[in-house]
Amino acid sequence: MLASYYNTGKIEAGCDEAGRGCLAGSVYAAAVIFAQDYENDELNDSKQLTDRRRKELRLIIEREALAWAIGVVTPEEIDKINILNASILAMHRALDKLQVRPEAIIVDGNRFKPYPSISTPIPHTTIVKGDGKYLSIAAASILAKTYRDDYMDQLAEEYPQYDWQLNKGYPTKKHREAIKQYGITPYHRKTFNILGNNSQLSFDF
Repeated sequence: MLASYYNTGKIEAGCDEAGRGCLAGSVYAAAVIFAQDYENDELNDSKQLTDRRRKELRLIIEREALAWAIGVVTPEEIDKINILNASILAMHRALDKLQVRPEAIIVDGNRFKPYPSISTPIPHTTIVKGDGKYLSIAAASILAKTYRDDYMDQLAEEYPQYDWQLNKGYPTKKHREAIKQYGITPYHRKTFNILGNNSQLSFDF
């Protein structure tokens, strides 16, 4: 089972994001706070779970967490501030929405910025592969992934030719072939290597 807490004795929020490597769509992040004695041997890195199991665990997380929240950064914002800053901003936005204020933050990966950026920041720790080590980060990875998948499924109804219901905006062969045939949508990230060969497309939005 994953560890309950990194900072014992403090209210700790775990954060993770989803959609960083996509060509289209917003980047999503989640923040989750569990009780210090919380246990759940089913929670794991969202990438290690089936879609059905992620959805089942989302309901459990939302019911059993002390607090949880989702943060979103749009494709337009991603193009302005780059995907790294957008991923961190999405996590900050999730932290903004928590109904319980954390005393410490743990983040999947190795990059983060002090939160909040104004006043006294809450101490944070970045943990490489943290979604496979700590319950709150694993839970955040599940929430971010499932909420973003739902969002991409909705966009797929508007633009079915890009196969987003399956690839969720990631750079699959079918996705890039559709871009070559139909061009890009307002949801594509214009600063990304859309075609995978550094080819330039004209953007009219």
